[in-house]
Amino acid sequence: MDWPRDLPNWPNAALSRLVPNRPHRWHVQESGTGPLILLIHGAGGATHSWRDILPDLARNFHVVALDLPGQGFTALGSRQRCGLEMMAEDIASLCAAQGWQPDAIIGHSAGAAIALRLSQRLHSAQGKTPVVIGLNAALGPFKGMAGWLFPVLAKLLALNPLTAGLFVRSVSGQGRVQALIRSTGSDLDAQGMALYERLIRDKGHVDSTLLMMSQWKLDRLLDDLPKITTPVTLIAGRKDKAVPPDVSERAAARLPDARYIALPDLGHLAHEEEPALICNLIRETLHKNGISGWIRD
Repeated sequence: MDWPRDLPNWPNAALSRLVPNRPHRWHVQESGTGPLILLIHGAGGATHSWRDILPDLARNFHVVALDLPGQGFTALGSRQRCGLEMMAEDIASLCAAQGWQPDAIIGHSAGAAIALRLSQRLHSAQGKTPVVIGLNAALGPFKGMAGWLFPVLAKLLALNPLTAGLFVRSVSGQGRVQALIRSTGSDLDAQGMALYERLIRDKGHVDSTLLMMSQWKLDRLLDDLPKITTPVTLIAGRKDKAVPPDVSERAAARLPDARYIALPDLGHLAHEEEPALICNLIRETLHKNGISGWIRD
């Protein structure tokens, strides 16, 4: 994404800034005061995914959202550091450099896996491990269209660096991006669809998303689930066609301190479909874990 061209009409653009921290140049959005909440989007997303969540939570909390390496407005500094372990390490480095000590990390889809790994590297200002909230957590293989599309494209990328450009051209037809989004079980409003169209038609963003998927390995994290003692809440939409909700249910059963919440009428992008509902669940979860902010109107 091009900063001068695309940022002016990007959601919450007034909160955006670029933060150089090797190896990447990070796009972050930051707002509010109080306990620190870190937001991590899923594969192929960006800060736009939190466009309604961030300002709502910022009424109570200090909220930071970031774009993953090469996605959205974050400039990719190393093509070898797009996997789960490397991204968690680099985000931990960014937090240390900025003096961020998250009380909670909220991740969507693949971002939930990053949140779990990151929680083992970070401590809050109180010296505690951050609470983790996973939204439609990708703690297993993707299903539906994403289940075959991502692995195939990732393998092609390893063979042919032109794959990202070919994919961008393949989805340029009217309605194809909408079909991709609806294949996840979610139906967004016109603004949400338009934002994903901008991302999916950006070659650099697609290239970095495919790099992430080509380097994505969950085995170590899944083996470590019984050792992750931080409080975890996994929220899943029952209509999710990208990551079946039973993936979160099974993961919660393996975590020492976890609960599972099912949302009957929402899909993979539940936090974009019903942001007010998700914010209420986030506040309730944080309150249960002793993390409370205060309302500022």
